[in-house]
This record gives sequence, structure tokens and C-alpha cells, in this order.
Amino acid sequence: MDEPLPVTRDVDSGTAKLLPDVDRDRAWLLTVDGAPQSYIDLDDPAHLEFEYARRLAYVLEEVAEPGRPLDVLHLGGGALTLPRYVAVTRPGSVQRVVEADRGLIALVAEHLPLPAGSGIAVTAGDARAVLEESPDASADVIVADVFGGSRVPAHLTSAEYARTAARVLRPDGHYVANLADGAPFTFLRSQVATFASVFPHLCLIAEAPVLRGRRFGNAVLVAAHEELPVAAVARRAAADAFPARVEHGPRLARFAAGAAPVTDADATGSPEPPAGAFGVG
Repeated sequence: MDEPLPVTRDVDSGTAKLLPDVDRDRAWLLTVDGAPQSYIDLDDPAHLEFEYARRLAYVLEEVAEPGRPLDVLHLGGGALTLPRYVAVTRPGSVQRVVEADRGLIALVAEHLPLPAGSGIAVTAGDARAVLEESPDASADVIVADVFGGSRVPAHLTSAEYARTAARVLRPDGHYVANLADGAPFTFLRSQVATFASVFPHLCLIAEAPVLRGRRFGNAVLVAAHEELPVAAVARRAAADAFPARVEHGPRLARFAAGAAPVTDADATGSPEPPAGAFGVG
């Protein structure tokens, strides 16, 4: 069989590359302007290479009994890693993916096509605009993994946005977001304060060196109106090859102390990562 070849294409948001994994026959890394965006093994969609993707999955595994189908709205698509994961771990799930980059949608559809009957529908559009158009109480889970370049866009960080997400979620639904920040955590602390102004239950999942301010990195924010499965998620995160902590309750309140919720009028995107923080050589 011929060796898979890298693919390079200009898309709306920059230069996208699909790089084959030499250790897995049908696995690919997607980068945009050198920043890793997605990893997918077409033969094993349950394999999650990126640590932050596994942390998102730990939440998805604990929000309902194993195997129960979910209605999931994904804000941000990439190579559709999490939607494919949910499709194989929770068959029968109905999933909608919103991706702003039409060129990226076309690239993924051509080279990493979805299997027939996946239950995944991909919509081209702005994540917040589609969220605002979504019906009340229509999603079990909202997964937000939207980056403009290497930054979370400002209009996906405000209290107005959080209230819209709360409206679209069912009463027992969960909002799960992939964020990125480093010390002094001005952005991450403001996000905790913002979502705490809308949702009574929150937790934050990240590696200890990130939480201690030793390096810039990803953090997963989880918000809900009902109690979170903190203990179960914490066990999964601690057992990962790259262990992570789950901050909640008083510890999370101390982390965000002094931070105020942000509104559309004053929201800013996440900070630009330091050079080399997420790049591929």
C-alpha cells in the first residue's frame, strides 16, 4: 500500500496541513498555520491523542450513563475528532458541528470523510450566531473548541454568550469548553467568573504545572445547572498519561477571586500563546 502523503491547502483561516502519523496507518494531524488543531485516527476514532481532547471526553463519558445517545452541539469543528469519538462511544447520538472555515470543512470532507450514518451534521457559520439561532433546551452537551488562530474569539467569552448557552442546554445539560491561558490567568479567571454568573456549578480541568503558572496551556471549563460528576472526572484525569487536576468549589473560587464577569462590551479573546507553546516543528 502506498504511503500516505501530507496535504497542504490554503483555507479561510490560513494554511492547513494534514500530516500522516507514521505509527498509525490511517491517523492524521491537522495543523493551521503550524498550530496543531486536530488529530484523528480513522480506524480508531476513540483514540484521542491530544490531552485536552481526552479531558473533554472524560466529561462526555460521565454526563450520562455509558452508551446513552446524546444530543451534542459542537462549536468548532476541525477534523471532527470529538464528534467522531461520541459517534462510536455513544451510537445513535445526534450531533451538530459548527465550523466557520468553509475551506477547512471542504478539506476534511475530502480527505477525512465521515462514515455513513454517523449522525454528525456539519454547518458552516459563526459559532455564536448558530448558537443564538438554536432552539431552547435542545442540547445535552455544548462543546466549545473554537480558536481564531491560537486564540478563543472574544464574542465567545461573555456573559451574554454564556446565557445563550444556558438557554440552549437542557436543564441537566453541560457546557464544556477548551480554553488556553498562562499566569497571571487574567483570561481564565474572568471566564470562571463569567460562567459562574450564569451556572451554579463549575469545574476546571488542567495539568498542575499550568494551574501553578509554570507554563501556558489548555484548561477545560465545565459548567452546569446541576451537580457535576467531579469525582469521576477527577479519577479519569488523574489516571491519564499526562495527569490533570480538577479544581472546583472553594479552590476554584480562590483561583478566580477578584475576577469579574465580562460582557460583550468589554470581552477580549484569550491571550496569544508564547512562541512555540503549541507549534509543530
